[in-house]
Amino acid sequence: MNEQDLRRLLTVSVEDVRPSHPATAGWERARRTRRTRLAVGAVALAVALIGGGTVAALRPPADPPPDQSVAPTPTVEPSHAPPVVRAPAELTFPPDPLARLSGPATVRLSERPVQRALALFQQLTEEYRADGPVRILGDDGVVRSLDVVTPAPTRDEGGNQAPAVKPGVLSPDGRSAAFAQTDELIMVDLTMATVRRIPLDGYLELVVWASDRVLVGGDDRTYAVDRVTGAASEVDVSAWDLVAPDPAAGRDAALVEVGGLTLRSRTREGTVRSEQRITGSALPSPYQVNEFYGRGWLHGERLARAAWITNDEIGGAEGVAVLDARTGAVAHVLDLGRDRWKSCCEVLGWDNEGAVLLRLQPTGVARWHPETGEITGVVRDLPGVVALAG
Repeated sequence: MNEQDLRRLLTVSVEDVRPSHPATAGWERARRTRRTRLAVGAVALAVALIGGGTVAALRPPADPPPDQSVAPTPTVEPSHAPPVVRAPAELTFPPDPLARLSGPATVRLSERPVQRALALFQQLTEEYRADGPVRILGDDGVVRSLDVVTPAPTRDEGGNQAPAVKPGVLSPDGRSAAFAQTDELIMVDLTMATVRRIPLDGYLELVVWASDRVLVGGDDRTYAVDRVTGAASEVDVSAWDLVAPDPAAGRDAALVEVGGLTLRSRTREGTVRSEQRITGSALPSPYQVNEFYGRGWLHGERLARAAWITNDEIGGAEGVAVLDARTGAVAHVLDLGRDRWKSCCEVLGWDNEGAVLLRLQPTGVARWHPETGEITGVVRDLPGVVALAG
């Protein structure tokens, strides 16, 4: 028997011998079987998912899933008041620097000039006559007395008198004051406590600061006085109808008058540029403006002035109107009602937030925001005349 025959014989004999570790061999066969089944199952599952996903993508669902997105937060619009608002019976009076004017002066202007004055105040008696010196409220909170000059009451040709302190006598920058007097204009530098007298002819009663000029006049004439040189010339405007310009308008801003129910624009020299009829078509019936009084004040393109109005109760109620200075359309009215003094509520100007400051006789000052309708008190008890810086 050669080597090849011997190898074949051994191979045949080994094929009939069982493994020496049958349990190990069985577990190995079982492991291979499970592996094969898992592989086949995974393939089948993948085929099913791919097929089902394709069908779902091609066929839209009958009922769409609920919307789980977050709704956008609504935008809160600023409050806009109706064209007419009524003043409440009682006002709140938050703390305000102007309330210091109700107390006495603690120092004289000559001893301690101001850097900037916020307001002037002249206390009055029941007979509407000056009662003590003019008070000056500085931006430092100190109340001073005007001791460098004592302005005399103004008067007209008939001898009727009025206090020298009126709305408009304090310059918009709070550095100067100007007082109309018979036959002269008194100009006071409040930062230097100095006085300048400019001779002029006539019964002068009213003052308006207009950029680089002071406009001063009475019943029959109005002068334009240069703030630096003191040079004066007559200008064809009415001191009674003239509206105080916006301090931000600049030197070449038009002069605006409100005479009767006519809005008139003039050049710097006094030539008429345009006229508009003042209308109240935006006001609810029966509201209308009957007549204006006191000083008017510009703030941008808005004009505020006290007026007698017709409301839903009477004609001749007290009110304040804000109108478009370009078109003459009345946009807002503050209805102050009937149970007040006649001519109770002259406008004192605008604040830097676009609110109208007004007198509430007999002794109060109030703030009205035309856009929101909010009305609050400023000073509760201030018996006299107030002039505010612009």
